[in-house]
Amino acid sequence: MEERSRPTAALPAGLAAAIAAQLERRPRKALADSARRLSESYRARKPTTEAIRDETDALAYALTRMPATYAAVVSALGKVAAEQPDFAPRSLLDVGSGLGAAAYAAAEIWPGLDAVEMLDRSPAFLTLAGALSAESGVGPVAAGRITAGDMTRLGADAAPRDLVTAAYTLTELAEPELDAVLDALWARTGGALAIVEPGTPRDYARLMRLRDRLLAQGAVILAPCPHGEACPLAPSDWCHFSVRLPRSREHKALKGADAPFEDEKFAFLVAARRGLAPAGRVLAPARHGKAGVTLKLCESAGLREIFLPKRAKASYERFRKKDWGDAVSPLPERDG
Repeated sequence: MEERSRPTAALPAGLAAAIAAQLERRPRKALADSARRLSESYRARKPTTEAIRDETDALAYALTRMPATYAAVVSALGKVAAEQPDFAPRSLLDVGSGLGAAAYAAAEIWPGLDAVEMLDRSPAFLTLAGALSAESGVGPVAAGRITAGDMTRLGADAAPRDLVTAAYTLTELAEPELDAVLDALWARTGGALAIVEPGTPRDYARLMRLRDRLLAQGAVILAPCPHGEACPLAPSDWCHFSVRLPRSREHKALKGADAPFEDEKFAFLVAARRGLAPAGRVLAPARHGKAGVTLKLCESAGLREIFLPKRAKASYERFRKKDWGDAVSPLPERDG
Protein backbone atom coordinates (compact mmCIF):
# COMPACT_ATOMS: atom_id res chain seq x y z
CA MET A 1 0.00 0.00 0.00
CA GLU A 2 1.42 3.38 -0.98
CA GLU A 3 2.53 5.55 1.95
CA ARG A 4 1.19 9.08 2.25
CA SER A 5 2.43 11.80 4.55
CA ARG A 6 0.55 11.95 7.83
CA PRO A 7 -1.68 15.01 8.28
CA THR A 8 -0.62 17.37 11.03
CA ALA A 9 -2.68 17.29 14.22
CA ALA A 10 -2.53 21.08 14.65
CA LEU A 11 -5.45 23.25 13.62
CA PRO A 12 -5.08 24.83 10.15
CA ALA A 13 -3.27 28.15 10.45
CA GLY A 14 -6.22 30.13 9.13
CA LEU A 15 -8.61 28.58 11.63
CA ALA A 16 -6.18 29.11 14.52
CA ALA A 17 -5.83 32.76 13.50
CA ALA A 18 -9.61 33.18 13.29
CA ILE A 19 -9.98 31.79 16.83
CA ALA A 20 -7.22 34.09 18.07
CA ALA A 21 -9.00 37.09 16.50
CA GLN A 22 -12.13 36.20 18.45
CA LEU A 23 -10.16 36.52 21.70
CA GLU A 24 -9.73 40.25 21.32
CA ARG A 25 -11.66 42.19 23.95
CA ARG A 26 -12.88 38.95 25.54
CA PRO A 27 -12.50 38.85 29.34
CA ARG A 28 -10.14 36.01 30.25
CA LYS A 29 -11.89 35.31 33.56
CA ALA A 30 -15.19 34.61 31.81
CA LEU A 31 -13.39 32.31 29.35
CA ALA A 32 -11.66 30.50 32.21
CA ASP A 33 -14.99 30.00 34.00
CA SER A 34 -16.50 28.64 30.79
CA ALA A 35 -13.54 26.32 30.24
CA ARG A 36 -13.87 24.96 33.77
CA ARG A 37 -17.58 24.24 33.35
CA LEU A 38 -16.93 22.62 29.97
CA SER A 39 -14.33 20.35 31.50
CA GLU A 40 -16.67 19.38 34.34
CA SER A 41 -19.49 18.74 31.89
CA TYR A 42 -17.25 16.60 29.67
CA ARG A 43 -16.09 14.47 32.61
CA ALA A 44 -19.68 14.08 33.82
CA ARG A 45 -20.78 12.96 30.33
CA LYS A 46 -23.36 15.72 30.09
CA PRO A 47 -24.54 16.97 26.67
CA THR A 48 -22.32 19.73 25.31
CA THR A 49 -25.38 21.90 24.68
CA GLU A 50 -25.94 22.17 28.44
CA ALA A 51 -22.55 23.85 28.84
CA ILE A 52 -22.65 26.00 25.68
CA ARG A 53 -24.96 28.84 26.64
CA ASP A 54 -23.44 31.76 24.75
CA GLU A 55 -20.57 32.79 22.49
CA THR A 56 -18.11 32.98 25.40
CA ASP A 57 -18.80 29.32 26.15
CA ALA A 58 -18.46 28.49 22.46
CA LEU A 59 -15.12 30.31 22.28
CA ALA A 60 -13.87 28.46 25.37
CA TYR A 61 -14.79 25.26 23.56
CA ALA A 62 -12.89 26.43 20.47
CA LEU A 63 -9.78 26.92 22.59
CA THR A 64 -9.94 23.80 24.78
CA ARG A 65 -11.88 21.02 23.02
CA MET A 66 -12.00 21.83 19.30
CA PRO A 67 -8.25 21.21 18.80
CA ALA A 68 -8.50 17.68 20.23
CA THR A 69 -11.62 16.89 18.20
CA TYR A 70 -9.92 18.16 15.05
CA ALA A 71 -6.79 16.12 15.77
CA ALA A 72 -8.75 12.90 16.27
CA VAL A 73 -10.84 13.41 13.13
CA VAL A 74 -7.93 14.42 10.91
CA SER A 75 -6.06 11.34 12.13
CA ALA A 76 -9.00 9.03 11.36
CA LEU A 77 -9.77 10.59 7.97
CA GLY A 78 -6.08 10.62 7.11
CA LYS A 79 -6.08 6.83 7.42
CA VAL A 80 -9.04 6.61 5.04
CA ALA A 81 -7.31 8.83 2.48
CA ALA A 82 -4.08 6.83 2.68
CA GLU A 83 -5.83 3.47 2.45
CA GLN A 84 -8.53 4.41 -0.10
CA PRO A 85 -6.71 6.53 -2.71
CA ASP A 86 -9.64 6.31 -5.12
CA PHE A 87 -12.00 7.91 -2.59
CA ALA A 88 -12.10 11.65 -3.31
CA PRO A 89 -15.28 13.14 -1.82
CA ARG A 90 -16.70 16.33 -3.28
CA SER A 91 -19.62 16.78 -0.85
CA LEU A 92 -19.70 16.61 2.94
CA LEU A 93 -22.39 16.64 5.63
CA ASP A 94 -20.99 17.20 9.14
CA VAL A 95 -23.72 16.25 11.63
CA GLY A 96 -23.61 17.57 15.18
CA SER A 97 -20.85 19.76 13.83
CA GLY A 98 -20.29 22.09 16.76
CA LEU A 99 -17.75 24.57 15.39
CA GLY A 100 -16.99 22.37 12.39
CA ALA A 101 -13.87 20.48 13.51
CA ALA A 102 -14.72 17.52 11.27
CA ALA A 103 -15.42 19.78 8.29
CA TYR A 104 -12.04 21.49 8.67
CA ALA A 105 -10.35 18.09 9.00
CA ALA A 106 -12.07 16.79 5.85
CA ALA A 107 -11.08 19.94 3.94
CA GLU A 108 -7.48 19.45 5.06
CA ILE A 109 -7.47 15.86 3.79
CA TRP A 110 -9.54 16.45 0.63
CA PRO A 111 -9.19 20.09 -0.50
CA GLY A 112 -11.33 19.24 -3.55
CA LEU A 113 -14.49 19.35 -1.42
CA ASP A 114 -16.86 21.85 -2.99
CA ALA A 115 -20.13 21.30 -1.10
CA VAL A 116 -19.86 21.41 2.69
CA GLU A 117 -22.79 21.54 5.11
CA MET A 118 -22.40 21.77 8.88
CA LEU A 119 -25.49 20.95 10.94
CA ASP A 120 -25.90 21.64 14.66
CA ARG A 121 -28.68 22.61 17.03
CA SER A 122 -26.72 25.02 19.28
CA PRO A 123 -27.28 28.70 18.40
CA ALA A 124 -24.03 29.67 20.14
CA PHE A 125 -22.05 27.12 18.15
CA LEU A 126 -23.73 28.12 14.90
CA THR A 127 -22.99 31.82 15.40
CA LEU A 128 -19.31 31.30 16.19
CA ALA A 129 -18.96 28.64 13.48
CA GLY A 130 -20.16 31.19 10.94
CA ALA A 131 -17.66 33.78 12.11
CA LEU A 132 -14.78 31.31 12.08
CA SER A 133 -15.61 29.92 8.65
CA ALA A 134 -15.75 33.42 7.17
CA GLU A 135 -12.42 34.44 8.72
CA SER A 136 -10.46 31.20 8.41
CA GLY A 137 -9.79 31.28 4.69
CA VAL A 138 -10.37 27.52 4.49
CA GLY A 139 -12.12 27.56 1.12
CA PRO A 140 -14.43 24.53 1.26
CA VAL A 141 -15.65 25.44 4.75
CA ALA A 142 -15.88 29.19 4.11
CA ALA A 143 -18.03 28.51 1.05
CA GLY A 144 -20.14 25.95 2.88
CA ARG A 145 -23.53 26.11 4.50
CA ILE A 146 -24.24 26.22 8.23
CA THR A 147 -27.63 24.76 9.13
CA ALA A 148 -29.62 24.66 12.35
CA GLY A 149 -30.90 21.16 12.90
CA ASP A 150 -31.19 18.25 15.33
CA MET A 151 -29.58 14.97 14.31
CA THR A 152 -32.36 13.04 16.02
CA ARG A 153 -34.74 14.57 13.46
CA LEU A 154 -32.44 14.31 10.48
CA GLY A 155 -34.69 12.42 8.14
CA ALA A 156 -33.50 10.69 4.99
CA ASP A 157 -35.06 12.73 2.19
CA ALA A 158 -32.03 14.85 1.22
CA ALA A 159 -29.55 13.90 -1.49
CA PRO A 160 -26.77 11.60 -0.26
CA ARG A 161 -23.33 13.12 0.34
CA ASP A 162 -20.01 11.59 -0.59
CA LEU A 163 -18.85 11.87 3.02
CA VAL A 164 -20.92 12.10 6.21
CA THR A 165 -19.18 12.78 9.53
CA ALA A 166 -20.33 12.61 13.13
CA ALA A 167 -17.54 13.57 15.52
CA TYR A 168 -17.87 13.32 19.30
CA THR A 169 -21.62 13.66 18.93
CA LEU A 170 -23.21 10.19 19.04
CA THR A 171 -21.60 9.76 22.45
CA GLU A 172 -24.15 12.26 23.80
CA LEU A 173 -27.16 10.28 22.56
CA ALA A 174 -29.20 8.01 24.79
CA GLU A 175 -28.98 4.34 23.86
CA PRO A 176 -32.54 4.13 22.45
CA GLU A 177 -31.79 6.98 20.01
CA LEU A 178 -28.72 5.44 18.40
CA ASP A 179 -30.29 3.09 15.87
CA ALA A 180 -32.61 5.65 14.31
CA VAL A 181 -29.86 8.28 14.09
CA LEU A 182 -27.44 5.78 12.56
CA ASP A 183 -30.03 4.73 9.96
CA ALA A 184 -30.61 8.38 9.03
CA LEU A 185 -26.86 9.02 8.72
CA TRP A 186 -26.40 5.94 6.55
CA ALA A 187 -29.33 6.95 4.35
CA ARG A 188 -27.57 10.30 3.77
CA THR A 189 -24.29 8.54 2.89
CA GLY A 190 -23.44 8.10 -0.78
CA GLY A 191 -19.78 7.21 -0.19
CA ALA A 192 -18.47 6.87 3.35
CA LEU A 193 -19.73 7.50 6.88
CA ALA A 194 -17.08 8.39 9.48
CA ILE A 195 -17.94 8.29 13.19
CA VAL A 196 -15.34 9.46 15.71
CA GLU A 197 -15.91 9.13 19.46
CA PRO A 198 -13.99 9.32 22.73
CA GLY A 199 -11.61 6.40 23.16
CA THR A 200 -13.43 4.78 26.07
CA PRO A 201 -14.66 1.19 26.56
CA ARG A 202 -18.24 2.47 26.61
CA ASP A 203 -17.95 4.33 23.30
CA TYR A 204 -16.07 1.45 21.67
CA ALA A 205 -18.86 -0.96 22.70
CA ARG A 206 -21.47 1.34 21.20
CA LEU A 207 -19.47 1.64 17.97
CA MET A 208 -19.32 -2.15 17.73
CA ARG A 209 -23.10 -2.31 18.01
CA LEU A 210 -23.43 0.30 15.26
CA ARG A 211 -20.90 -1.66 13.20
CA ASP A 212 -23.13 -4.75 13.38
CA ARG A 213 -26.12 -2.71 12.26
CA LEU A 214 -24.21 -1.22 9.33
CA LEU A 215 -22.92 -4.62 8.24
CA ALA A 216 -26.49 -5.92 8.28
CA GLN A 217 -27.40 -3.12 5.87
CA GLY A 218 -24.66 -4.08 3.42
CA ALA A 219 -21.98 -1.60 4.47
CA VAL A 220 -18.29 -2.28 3.94
CA ILE A 221 -16.22 -1.51 7.04
CA LEU A 222 -13.07 0.31 5.91
CA ALA A 223 -11.55 1.24 9.26
CA PRO A 224 -10.35 0.54 11.78
CA CYS A 225 -11.47 -3.07 11.29
CA PRO A 226 -9.69 -4.90 8.46
CA HIS A 227 -12.62 -7.30 8.16
CA GLY A 228 -16.36 -7.67 8.73
CA GLU A 229 -16.07 -10.52 11.24
CA ALA A 230 -16.75 -10.30 14.96
CA CYS A 231 -14.28 -8.18 16.89
CA PRO A 232 -11.59 -10.51 18.26
CA LEU A 233 -10.71 -8.36 21.27
CA ALA A 234 -11.36 -9.80 24.73
CA PRO A 235 -14.05 -8.02 26.80
CA SER A 236 -11.40 -6.34 28.97
CA ASP A 237 -9.80 -4.72 25.91
CA TRP A 238 -11.15 -2.16 23.50
CA CYS A 239 -10.10 -0.72 20.15
CA HIS A 240 -8.89 2.87 20.42
CA PHE A 241 -6.10 5.07 19.13
CA SER A 242 -4.18 8.18 20.18
CA VAL A 243 -3.01 11.40 18.58
CA ARG A 244 -0.66 14.01 20.07
CA LEU A 245 -1.55 17.64 19.43
CA PRO A 246 0.07 20.94 20.40
CA ARG A 247 -1.49 23.23 22.97
CA SER A 248 -1.70 26.93 22.27
CA ARG A 249 -0.68 29.46 24.90
CA GLU A 250 -4.35 30.30 25.57
CA HIS A 251 -5.23 26.61 25.76
CA LYS A 252 -2.59 26.06 28.44
CA ALA A 253 -3.70 29.15 30.34
CA LEU A 254 -7.38 28.19 30.37
CA LYS A 255 -6.69 24.59 31.41
CA GLY A 256 -3.94 25.47 33.87
CA ALA A 257 -1.60 23.11 32.01
CA ASP A 258 2.17 23.29 31.63
CA ALA A 259 2.78 20.62 28.99
CA PRO A 260 2.98 22.01 25.44
CA PHE A 261 0.98 19.07 24.10
CA GLU A 262 -1.81 16.67 24.98
CA ASP A 263 -2.66 13.15 23.88
CA GLU A 264 -6.22 12.58 22.70
CA LYS A 265 -7.49 9.01 22.77
CA PHE A 266 -10.30 8.27 20.35
CA ALA A 267 -12.29 5.45 18.77
CA PHE A 268 -13.66 5.56 15.26
CA LEU A 269 -15.58 3.66 12.62
CA VAL A 270 -15.66 4.23 8.86
CA ALA A 271 -18.31 2.44 6.79
CA ALA A 272 -18.72 2.78 3.04
CA ARG A 273 -20.95 1.77 0.16
CA ARG A 274 -17.89 0.20 -1.50
CA GLY A 275 -14.19 -0.23 -0.94
CA LEU A 276 -11.62 -2.70 0.29
CA ALA A 277 -10.24 -2.71 3.83
CA PRO A 278 -6.52 -3.24 4.43
CA ALA A 279 -5.28 -6.73 5.28
CA GLY A 280 -4.53 -5.79 8.88
CA ARG A 281 -4.11 -2.96 11.37
CA VAL A 282 -1.72 -2.31 14.25
CA LEU A 283 -3.83 -2.21 17.44
CA ALA A 284 -1.27 -1.04 20.01
CA PRO A 285 1.91 1.01 20.17
CA ALA A 286 4.77 -0.82 18.47
CA ARG A 287 7.35 -2.22 20.90
CA HIS A 288 10.88 -1.56 19.70
CA GLY A 289 13.85 -3.38 21.17
CA LYS A 290 17.48 -3.98 20.35
CA ALA A 291 16.60 -7.19 18.53
CA GLY A 292 13.60 -5.99 16.54
CA VAL A 293 10.00 -4.75 16.71
CA THR A 294 6.83 -6.38 18.04
CA LEU A 295 3.45 -5.53 16.51
CA LYS A 296 -0.06 -6.43 17.69
CA LEU A 297 -2.14 -6.97 14.55
CA CYS A 298 -5.85 -7.32 13.90
CA GLU A 299 -6.59 -9.33 10.74
CA SER A 300 -9.42 -11.44 9.33
CA ALA A 301 -8.09 -14.52 11.15
CA GLY A 302 -8.17 -12.67 14.48
CA LEU A 303 -5.47 -11.11 16.63
CA ARG A 304 -1.80 -11.84 16.16
CA GLU A 305 1.31 -10.56 17.88
CA ILE A 306 4.34 -10.78 15.65
CA PHE A 307 8.01 -10.18 16.29
CA LEU A 308 10.13 -8.93 13.38
CA PRO A 309 13.85 -9.26 14.14
CA LYS A 310 16.41 -6.91 12.69
CA ARG A 311 18.27 -9.88 11.25
CA ALA A 312 15.31 -10.52 8.91
CA LYS A 313 16.25 -7.34 7.13
CA ALA A 314 13.63 -7.30 4.35
CA SER A 315 10.58 -7.81 6.58
CA TYR A 316 12.01 -5.66 9.37
CA GLU A 317 12.61 -2.71 7.05
CA ARG A 318 9.12 -3.07 5.57
CA PHE A 319 7.31 -2.95 8.89
CA ARG A 320 9.61 -1.26 11.42
CA LYS A 321 8.00 2.17 10.99
CA LYS A 322 4.46 0.86 11.47
CA ASP A 323 2.81 2.10 14.64
CA TRP A 324 -0.46 2.26 16.52
CA GLY A 325 -3.36 2.54 14.08
CA ASP A 326 -1.39 1.97 10.87
CA ALA A 327 -2.73 -0.32 8.16
CA VAL A 328 -0.63 -3.31 7.17
CA SER A 329 -0.86 -4.65 3.61
CA PRO A 330 0.41 -7.20 2.83
CA LEU A 331 0.64 -8.95 6.18
CA PRO A 332 3.90 -10.37 7.51
CA GLU A 333 3.82 -14.08 6.77
CA ARG A 334 5.38 -15.28 10.00
CA ASP A 335 7.64 -14.29 12.84
CA GLY A 336 11.10 -13.66 11.52
